[in-house]
Amino acid sequence: MKFKMKKCKECGEYTLKEVCPRCNKKAGVIFPARYSPQDKYGKYRRILKKQQLEKQYTANRLSYP
Repeated sequence: MKFKMKKCKECGEYTLKEVCPRCNKKAGVIFPARYSPQDKYGKYRRILKKQQLEKQYTANRLSYP
């Protein structure tokens, strides 16, 4: 049986279970997806990352006087 380490998205606790033992929230896999030159979804990940960075930039810009 193969286990993958997971990390709770709420409290940051590492576990091998699907649910965090500390806060009972969902834990996600901490390892990135395997690289493939024929990446079908890379375009969408790059678009999403760009949108998140732009959103973060505008939020930081608005918070400063």
